[in-house]
Amino acid sequence: MGMNVGSGSGDGEPEVMLDVNTTPLIDVMLVLLVMLIITIPIQLHAVNLDMPVPNPNSTPPQEPKIVEIFIDFDGTLFWNGEQMDKAALEPRMEAASKDADQPEVHIKPHKLVDYGHVAHVMATAQRIGLKKLGMVGNEQYL
Repeated sequence: MGMNVGSGSGDGEPEVMLDVNTTPLIDVMLVLLVMLIITIPIQLHAVNLDMPVPNPNSTPPQEPKIVEIFIDFDGTLFWNGEQMDKAALEPRMEAASKDADQPEVHIKPHKLVDYGHVAHVMATAQRIGLKKLGMVGNEQYL
């Protein structure tokens, strides 16, 4: 077996160590890892919700009224299956917006309709103040 006792030069000075001592670095990292593990709160896989208490004397909720506006490929409007022109659209929307319980307005455009017709119906509904507005039949565009 061989052993390195000193430097090869005969001047008596020790060699400069070029390796970095990683032991203190590893110790600090392990301490930080343990502190992180301890400080992480225990996660529960449950969601606590405050649910309302059922009242047997209350009336059941009513089904919402639904108005379906179909826009054909040439811009023809249908209000619940009844054909109408653009001039008759605004008075019907005003009457619907004045109801105490506004109906849900489902806009169902044809696949080939120009976007200008759809934008006109949506802008009219917004200007009049209809709050429950939705696009129906978007799966045809996928």
